Amino acid sequence: MNTTYEAGRAAAPPLEHVGEVMGRVRDAIESVIEGKSESVNLALVVLLAEGHLLVEDVPGVGKTMLAKAIGRSIDSSVRRVQFTPDLLPSDITGVSVFNQETRDFEFKPGGIFANIVVGDEINRASPKTQSALLESMEERQVSVDGTTYRLQLPFMVVATQNPIEMEGTYPLPEAQRDRFMARIEMGYPTPKSELDMLESHGASDPLRSLQPVTDARTVLGLIQAVKDVYVAPAIKEYIVAVINSTRNTPDLRLGASPRATLQLLRASRAYAALAGRDYVSPDDIAALAVPVLSHRVLPSTDAQLARRAVGDVVAERLRSVPIPQAN
Repeated sequence: MNTTYEAGRAAAPPLEHVGEVMGRVRDAIESVIEGKSESVNLALVVLLAEGHLLVEDVPGVGKTMLAKAIGRSIDSSVRRVQFTPDLLPSDITGVSVFNQETRDFEFKPGGIFANIVVGDEINRASPKTQSALLESMEERQVSVDGTTYRLQLPFMVVATQNPIEMEGTYPLPEAQRDRFMARIEMGYPTPKSELDMLESHGASDPLRSLQPVTDARTVLGLIQAVKDVYVAPAIKEYIVAVINSTRNTPDLRLGASPRATLQLLRASRAYAALAGRDYVSPDDIAALAVPVLSHRVLPSTDAQLARRAVGDVVAERLRSVPIPQAN
C-alpha cells in the first residue's frame, strides 16, 4: 500500500525566474537575519537543489531563527521538532493508532510530514531517534508498519546542532551527516549588525511580521528549472577530481562519499541559477566545496593533533586540483 502526501508537481518556469523569486525570499529572510547574506544564500541553494541543511554553532546566534525564517517566507507547511533525549522515533515518523470506533488502525503522521521541517538541536536526541530521519531525507518517504507514506514536495530538513563538546549532545553518525547537502556555521554578528538587530528586533519578535513571498508550488517549479542548468563534461570531471582528492590524502581518514559527488553537482546547478547563469563554472564548485564536503569527511589522527580544521583541509584539497580551462 502506498499513501501519497505529495503535492502536485509544477511546470518548470523560465530559468530567469529563479533569481527573481529567490531574491524576494532572500530579502524576506534577511529582514530578520542581520549580516548573514552568505548563510542565507547557501540555504536557498540547498532548497533549490532538493537537499537538507545542517546549521551548527553555539546557542543564541540565530540558527533556529534562520530555519524558521525560511519556512515563514514560503507559503508552505512547516513543522518544528524539538530534539530531546526522550524523543522517540515515532514522534518523527508517525505511529499507527487503533481506532475504537472503526475497529482499525489509523496512521497519525509525525513531525516529518511538512514541506519544511525544522529539527531543533538535532544532536540532543539519541542516535536511534536521529536515525529515524534517514529514510525520509533520502527517499522522501516514511515506512511505518509495512506501509509507505510519501512526503510533501518540496521537502527540506533544516536541522540545528550545538557543537559536540557542549553538555548533553550526541555526535551525529556519519550516515546521518552524509544526508545533509551542506553544513554552515552562523558565527557571531559584526558589531554593526548586532546594533541593527537591537534597533529592529529589540521590541518584538521579527518573525511575527514576516509574510510569505512565494508558495510551495512555485518553489517546486523553480527546483525543476534548476535541473536544466548545463554542466559541461570538464566541470563534471573537476567535481570527481575534487571528491577523489579527499580520498587520497593522509590528512583525512574518511573521504567524501559518492553521495557527496552527486550533491555537489546538484548544489552547483542551484548556485549558478541564483547567480543568473544557465551553466556551472569552476568558481561555483570552489564556493561550495567546503560547506558541502567538510561535514562528511573525518580528519586523520595527525591532522587532529596538529589542530587542523577540516574545512581548511578540504580547501587545501580543492586547491590541489587543476581548474578546468574554458574552451
